[in-house]
Amino acid sequence: CGSRNPPPSPLLAMDAHVAALYREAENETAAASDHHGWQKVTYPKRQRKAAPATPVPSDPRADPRPNGPSSNVFASVEKKAHDRRRALESAAAEAAAAAGAARSGAGAGHALDSDDDDEDSGAEGAPRTDGGAGEPKKVKKKKKAKKPKVTVAEAASKIDATDLAAFLVDVTGSYDSQTDIQMMRFADYFARSFSAVSASQFPWTKMFRESPVAKIIDVPICHISESVYKISVDWIAQRSTEALASFVLWSLDSILDDLAIQQATVKVSKKPVQQPSSKAQVAIFVILAMTLRRKPDVLYSILPTLRENPKYQGQDKLPVIIWVIGQASQGDPVVGMYAWVQNLLPQLYGKLSGNPQVRDLTLQLMERILSGPK
Repeated sequence: CGSRNPPPSPLLAMDAHVAALYREAENETAAASDHHGWQKVTYPKRQRKAAPATPVPSDPRADPRPNGPSSNVFASVEKKAHDRRRALESAAAEAAAAAGAARSGAGAGHALDSDDDDEDSGAEGAPRTDGGAGEPKKVKKKKKAKKPKVTVAEAASKIDATDLAAFLVDVTGSYDSQTDIQMMRFADYFARSFSAVSASQFPWTKMFRESPVAKIIDVPICHISESVYKISVDWIAQRSTEALASFVLWSLDSILDDLAIQQATVKVSKKPVQQPSSKAQVAIFVILAMTLRRKPDVLYSILPTLRENPKYQGQDKLPVIIWVIGQASQGDPVVGMYAWVQNLLPQLYGKLSGNPQVRDLTLQLMERILSGPK
């Protein structure tokens, strides 16, 4: 058989192991001598430096260069936004300061005004401000005093005869050949004089419906002073009959229109309430009465129109027609009697013959005409 190598001796292996331990002990002793007996403990994870992340190639904003342009790409935008925000905050602060100063000034001024009022009138409870911090005390508003009601008599008493005479002279000179305009200006003068009279102070429809003829004949001419009446009728006498006839029909139409408006309102409300009428109605009644009393022949010229035109027919319009005829009869009873026979007597035998109110009003007017002017 061939020769084989003998197995290593256990003593040799032990010697090698002991030698290795001895060398390791010497190394540790040398290291300890270098650190003066202290051993340095290290942590590999802390000393490991993280490698910089490589930008993703697919991101177009990434720049692989260190400190590349992508690191400050929004720096200018952020700076502008920051500057703009600071400017807005500064402007808001200035506006708030100005508003506070204005409120303080207004409060101080209001307090000074209140102090002045207290010194002058001695009134208590005036609004004051407490250093601009508190709100001014509310003061109850005083109710406006109602204007006193002006009656027809009071308004008529304020008409100055001298002023009226000067006005008529001026109107006559300004509209020498235009009588219709002269009459309108004349009516306008009286309309202004009675403008303060409310409808409640001159409920003419109710008066004509409920009062006897002897009473309504003198309304509202009875409130005109003698001097104003004389100046007016003397001026009217110088106007032509044709112009006065046209004015009388216009005035009568205005009165009947006002009557129709009030009747329509009463039918809707179903209450017999005097509705507001035009303030010019008082003036129209006054001028119409003065015209017919001074120039009764004007009525004679318009009797056919009053008799034939349906606009002037009807029971509701009868009190107005009776009032018109009564005014002319005050100037000339003959004209009044003629108008009564021509225009009123036929109604006693016509459609209104069976109406006791129509018969009563017609007979009352006849009694007034026969009794003569008052």
